[in-house]
Amino acid sequence: MPIVVVVGGQWGDEGKGRIVDLLARKARVVARYSAGNNAGHTIVNDRGEFKLHVVPAGIFYPEKTCVIGNGVAVDPEVLLGEIESLESKGIDTSKLVLSDRANIIMPWHRELDRLDELARGDKAIGTTGKGVGPCFVDKVARRGIRVADLLRMEDLRPRIESTLAYQNKVITAVYGGEPINLEGCCQAYFEFGKRLAPYIGDVSTIIFEANRRGEHVLLEGAQGSLLDLDHGTYPYVTSSVPSSSSSGAGLGVGVGPTDISRVVGVFKSYCTRVGNGPFPTELFDDVANQLRDHGKEYGRGEYGTTTGRPRRIGWLDAVAARYSVRFNGLSALALTRLDVLDSLASIKICTGYELDGKIIDTVPSRESVLERVVPIYEELPGWRTDTTEVRNFDDLPPQAQAFIRRVEELLECPVDLISVGPSREQAVIVNPIF
Repeated sequence: MPIVVVVGGQWGDEGKGRIVDLLARKARVVARYSAGNNAGHTIVNDRGEFKLHVVPAGIFYPEKTCVIGNGVAVDPEVLLGEIESLESKGIDTSKLVLSDRANIIMPWHRELDRLDELARGDKAIGTTGKGVGPCFVDKVARRGIRVADLLRMEDLRPRIESTLAYQNKVITAVYGGEPINLEGCCQAYFEFGKRLAPYIGDVSTIIFEANRRGEHVLLEGAQGSLLDLDHGTYPYVTSSVPSSSSSGAGLGVGVGPTDISRVVGVFKSYCTRVGNGPFPTELFDDVANQLRDHGKEYGRGEYGTTTGRPRRIGWLDAVAARYSVRFNGLSALALTRLDVLDSLASIKICTGYELDGKIIDTVPSRESVLERVVPIYEELPGWRTDTTEVRNFDDLPPQAQAFIRRVEELLECPVDLISVGPSREQAVIVNPIF
């Protein structure tokens, strides 16, 4: 049976959590494979609205096993707070499993994140300040603290002691910050380990066994592919691998690339971005404000789940989206927030870039070049009809159908699922994902 990966195809905030929540009905295991609490999913179901930052979006189905993979940077305090919040609202978290190989966000990671952004000045990346980037730096430098280290003080203390000696020198000598206290850090994280112990397990084996039994497995990405460390708009990217490229999804939970059968890319019907970096189709007019504030009175406007920052708004960029389709190896698209476009008289799609008088149809590798491109737009008629109650593709307004078909043509990938609202049932399933 298939392992299906769900990835964000743009700069994040595409509505992946809403899609994962919908698809989780058919899955036996739902696993988060990348990023940290610098990403977030907003889920709306019959129990209310929930904002998740670490826990997989399948947690609202009590019979599902939900997994936090080794590719996730875990802030134990945030994770424990999220578990407590879910339990207080009657959500069962007993089948949540945290990989013993996941790296832990430590106090120095958050401090280094903050200090480094300050030092960059107007060249700041625009991170969330959660310490995720520095955590991955330590992971690659082979001085990270892993979940398994939290379980025994005999393991934890020497690892913290050796790493903190180095990090405190960086904090004080390079940035002029205040050092982190060793004893307080050791004790706090050992206590976190005791509280997390019931959830810690071997994630790779869980997924392998589920797949061998023929059960559906859903791998849930975080953030967006255009923020990918290798393939995104570098250096304005994240420090993890949110894409599925090079089997980033499989590596994040401990399965091989041949185990993955489908990769579904989630795209908004327009574009948003949080943080700094090039954004060719960005809008600064009334249309941007209209799209950003659509549903704001219901808490659904374009404001970051993690930071609350207003998202930058732009038209759908088919050049960047097609690039994302290619390096992710997407087999299907999920198009979200179609209903946000309901009131527009016309809708634009960027079909190419003009650069120094020439037309290009791919994303330049240098951000200094991407900042100079001029988007070439194709304008389509809007439908000015409410789509939130539509459940079948043929019942969508003809102009909305034409918009979707044009997206398929430009991205060279079929749209299998369309979201027309935040609730589970507000979806048009063209072709079943599982």
